[in-house]
Amino acid sequence: MNATEYYRESVQEVMKELDVTDHGLTDYEVRMRHKKYGYNELKEGKQKNAVQIFLEQFNDFLVIILIVAAIISMFLGDIDSSIVILVVITLNAVLGTVQHIKAEKSLNSLKELAAPISKVLREGRVVEIPSKEVVVGDILILEAGDFISADGRVTESYNLQINESSLTGESLAIHKMVSSIQEEELALGDRKNMVFSGSFVTNGRGQAIVTSIGMNTEIGKIASLLDSAKEKKTPLQVSLEQFGKRLAIGIIILCIIIFALDIIRGRELIDSFMFAVSLAVAAIPEALSSIVTIVLAFGTQNMAKENAIMRKLHAVESLGSVSIICSDKTGTLTQNKMTVQKVLLGEEILSYDQLKLNKGLHRKFVDMALLCNDAIIADGKQIGDPTELALVNLGHEYQLNEQIVRGLHSRVGEIPFDSTRKLMSTVNKMGNHYVMITKGAIDVLLPHISKIETPNGSQAIRKQHIDKIQEATYSFSNEGLRVLAIAYKEVSSSKISVHDENNFTFVGLVAMMDPPREESAQAVADCIDAGIKPVMITGDHKITATAIAKQIGILKDPSEAIEGKEIEKLSDKELRDKVENISVYARVSPEHKIRIVKAWQEKGHVVAMTGDGVNDAPALKQSDIGVAMGKTGTEVAKDASSMILTDDNFLTIVRAISNGRSIYANIKNSIMFLLSGNAGAIFVVLFATIFALPVPFAPEHLLFINLLTDSLPAIAIGLERHNRKIMKEKPRNIHEPLLNKKFVSQVAFEGTVIGVVTVIAFQIGLSTGDPVVGTTMAFATLCLSRLFHGFNCRSEQSIFKIGIFSNLTVWIAFLIGFTLLNLVLITGLFESAVLNHLQLLTVYGLAIIPLIVIQLDKLFFRRSE
Repeated sequence: MNATEYYRESVQEVMKELDVTDHGLTDYEVRMRHKKYGYNELKEGKQKNAVQIFLEQFNDFLVIILIVAAIISMFLGDIDSSIVILVVITLNAVLGTVQHIKAEKSLNSLKELAAPISKVLREGRVVEIPSKEVVVGDILILEAGDFISADGRVTESYNLQINESSLTGESLAIHKMVSSIQEEELALGDRKNMVFSGSFVTNGRGQAIVTSIGMNTEIGKIASLLDSAKEKKTPLQVSLEQFGKRLAIGIIILCIIIFALDIIRGRELIDSFMFAVSLAVAAIPEALSSIVTIVLAFGTQNMAKENAIMRKLHAVESLGSVSIICSDKTGTLTQNKMTVQKVLLGEEILSYDQLKLNKGLHRKFVDMALLCNDAIIADGKQIGDPTELALVNLGHEYQLNEQIVRGLHSRVGEIPFDSTRKLMSTVNKMGNHYVMITKGAIDVLLPHISKIETPNGSQAIRKQHIDKIQEATYSFSNEGLRVLAIAYKEVSSSKISVHDENNFTFVGLVAMMDPPREESAQAVADCIDAGIKPVMITGDHKITATAIAKQIGILKDPSEAIEGKEIEKLSDKELRDKVENISVYARVSPEHKIRIVKAWQEKGHVVAMTGDGVNDAPALKQSDIGVAMGKTGTEVAKDASSMILTDDNFLTIVRAISNGRSIYANIKNSIMFLLSGNAGAIFVVLFATIFALPVPFAPEHLLFINLLTDSLPAIAIGLERHNRKIMKEKPRNIHEPLLNKKFVSQVAFEGTVIGVVTVIAFQIGLSTGDPVVGTTMAFATLCLSRLFHGFNCRSEQSIFKIGIFSNLTVWIAFLIGFTLLNLVLITGLFESAVLNHLQLLTVYGLAIIPLIVIQLDKLFFRRSE
């Protein structure tokens, strides 16, 4: 039988199939099974070493062009330029390598989940062995606090409760049973007679026969999914890659044309070649990669202050393109804490905050909820079953301490909860009487109730009472609430058995749930306003999931909810066709989550996936932006993610998306600044070539412009303050290239304006009869006009609309660049002539013209904003 179907077999059938006796395996059988099944460990695929990862960083077309430019510059004697370019490229490669290595820790964290030691029964004796040595057929001994090291079929259960939230996403501990379950295609969380590796025992004790180890366990399947999940390039990485190729092709074509024109005009071959290379150096934005990295790094620092830690630098701008957020429910949209919502007392339904403890029935209900209860809150720590903790927290709402109440009415007898009876009973001494209090499932308890407690005392239960209880139970369940009943009776002795669980007086129903976070509804509304579709994906039951989804605004129509077993029946194409009409996925497995993410991605969407459990890790890695919870998230989820929320707040994701959109806009503006400035330089070089003028720029001039007066303004533009209106726009289309028609035309226009004033300065300088004065004035005008151009590139809006002084870093960059330029002009550094006052004023006057022209254009002719 398939390992996933052992839950359908009886214990005897499983033991026979695996050839195991009640005494466990012998040493010989263990050795044979190690040979057959291997060891209980997770295997990882072939990993790249640091050197391979480092070399891969150079596999980028623009980087290759920059390397070629550096090598050519070196051959031409421009050693300084070559060294700077190569240092920048190498630093970027080191950054990329470190980020990659940090991101590939998911499998190691999965390994750490496995318990180091396991207790097993072998040859009739309980022995402790390394978990690695557990084999199929071993009998695991399970006690409260134990981590489970393998998947297995439960053979004994004494109130055995296991927390499987990291695998299933369900916050409640599962009560384990021994009997077989005949239903087919059960979700993981419903296989209540199975235990799974990576989960842990919260209460009780039991035994289980190991049915799967290592990579064949459910957590092993997740490891395989993690290994196969492919990380996608971010939209910016794709755009820059396309941009690099187009820019390189354009530069090569341009250089060949210039080279051919020079040869035709009779210039020396070597001079023509050097001139063409000068053009290439002028055209290539050497600082682009480092500036993008720096802007992203600053962006991540700001986001960290807002509780969003970015693990992968380039993922920052991907946030701006997110159009789908697939969110886990438990701990992400909800508080991950069971809370009492409503109670039924007598025939009255009340919310949790409407109790009046001066009333007898109300006080009796709360007291009994605290007495038939093992959970405690001590020193700020909550210890016990989540449903019992919900009752204890209800007491604390009314300043009732469970330990004081239990001290007043001491427990003298009990029958622990078990999943077969679905009841828990205690005997407490109240005055001179022994009172048996029972809580549990209403469908089990109701047939054993003969009286009902009312505000006026107890009375015989009638049909209308039963109808009211059943009606309330149905109503609570439909709201996704977990319902418990509380009843009592007086007994003559502290010694009780299950045979005494009858003839009860009904006190009330308590309905509880893991409620939504207060900010979740607003966060969902903000997502929808920003053109982002929020989708809930959870391992919890459909009724619970849809109730939460309705409350926070994710679900509008019940038909938009689907269960994992329905997904199983859909082909990838059918799921892809249906995915846009589904808002809630319940009872899903890790495989389903990956399929859902892929379906959205194949529809052309950028997908963010949030989660905190091991079960979320493969989908976190597959998604464009994996978002892990910092407080409740497992290390596996964090390592597979791109972003970690330190406050586990869904609203922080919305803020992060807003930041991501702004960062992308700022990077685009920085690139606009670099390219339009370079376009101006190309315009001047082309003009000089066509009209057979001297070379307008010395190599030192280009180095100064590209690495000093360009870099600081470009970084400052990248730090432009956050634009709050950006969240009213739709997500950016990732298929639209960075160099679209509008962008290219803008680069051409602004570059031409800069180029024209530079040519005028060049011609004025040449008219003095000294070519050095001409090149100096061209260099100074180009450099200063680009510094002024930094103000233009802050936004598509005019600086008068966004605020002239709203970004002081642009002013600082301008002043530093202006000071360095004047230092060069005054001292005659970098093969420059010392300009007189009139020539300096001419440079200043011409350099400010592009700022005036472009600002007028933005004020009166651009209507995009």
